[in-house]
Order: sequence, then C-alpha cells, then structure tokens
Amino acid sequence: MILSISGIVLFGVIAFLFFKRDGLKISHALVCALFGFYVAGSSIAPSIQAGGASLASLIGGLKF
Repeated sequence: MILSISGIVLFGVIAFLFFKRDGLKISHALVCALFGFYVAGSSIAPSIQAGGASLASLIGGLKF
C-alpha cells in the first residue's frame, strides 16, 4: 500500500509539472496513463468514482 501511495504522489507531481511547464507530449501522456492505473488500484478509487458520478449527475441536471 505504501508503494501505491508513493507511486500516486510521484506520478501526480510529474503529471502536474508536465502540464504546467511543457504542454502535453507522448511521454507525458504515458506518465498520466501510469498515474491513472496507480489511482485505480488504490483505496481512494471508489471515492474518486463516486465524485465523478456526482459531478456527471450535476452537469447532467443543468438546464440551459
């Protein structure tokens, strides 16, 4: 579990720096994909999924 959290933090920081500094490139997309796989395998994945579903229902309920 400690390795998963360390991987999440590491890839999160790297992805943030890539977007902030350089713009997205192929290597950056690979790091972001690895970050997604680490997050999906962690204990916070259900919370993220619930938050995404809640956001989707909020956006779906907006009337223009």
